[in-house]
Amino acid sequence: MGADAKLAERYWDILREYLEHSDEASLNRGYELARQAMVDGCGVLEMADVHHRALWRLWTESRPDDRLLWAAGDFFAECLSPFEMSHRGAQEGTRALRHLNEVLEGELKRIAHALHDEAGQLLASVHIALAEVAGELPPQASIRFEAVERLLKQIEVELRNVSHDLRPTVLDNLGLVPALEFLAEKVAKRTGLNVFVTGDASTRLPAAVETALYRIVQEAVNNAVKHAHASSVRIELQRTPSKVACSVCDDGLGFDAHRQQGAQGLGLNGIRERLNALGGSLRLTTEPLRGTTIQAEIPLGG
Repeated sequence: MGADAKLAERYWDILREYLEHSDEASLNRGYELARQAMVDGCGVLEMADVHHRALWRLWTESRPDDRLLWAAGDFFAECLSPFEMSHRGAQEGTRALRHLNEVLEGELKRIAHALHDEAGQLLASVHIALAEVAGELPPQASIRFEAVERLLKQIEVELRNVSHDLRPTVLDNLGLVPALEFLAEKVAKRTGLNVFVTGDASTRLPAAVETALYRIVQEAVNNAVKHAHASSVRIELQRTPSKVACSVCDDGLGFDAHRQQGAQGLGLNGIRERLNALGGSLRLTTEPLRGTTIQAEIPLGG
């Protein structure tokens, strides 16, 4: 007897016992049966099928009256309780994850602001002070100050790069598409990778959605550079009244999608967590030597 048949038979035995005695002990046994079935991988639809088969068996054996049918419904509702509690727990986890992402992004924004504005202002003050001191020194000594100036300018560039990597101001000020175009330009200059962005720059999305999609694209582009050794990447953003879809397609090495280790190396768990927090979904399409496409969708309703 297979696992489904055993579950159906056990369900039938406990249901019949409950219909005969209407006792709390039978309800508890039904609850425990369903809880263990859920742990073993059984879903709500499978439990509904088990209950349907039990009702059919009940009907063919005894033609039950309305009272017994209502009682069977109560028993089934009790058996669905573990699934309901699991669903509510998942919803609470999703809300907690969304809040955590918002807190982390807020902290990144604060740090990026401090690097870009406050540290930049301090370096500007250092430039002015050095210029004043250099003007009072002989030419030979001023040359050494010029070397210090060049080092300070390099530090400024690095701070700006770190600031933009943490949280680009263009994302908050102008929106997702301009931020992606800015990211594409930076990556192209740094790596030589051709990055193309398609999307409506005039449309703004909810802040949480823009942040999630930006981070997903950022991760996917980094993967194209570090792992796929791609020569080009295409980023496409499409919005409908009910959802927004974003795809990142590279022409790199690709990989065997069935190898879990390869997928983990792409940071897909982090991408899925961001999407799950917003009720979104992820689709990965890849083959060895045929590139990789990551497609993310996020609902916009409500």
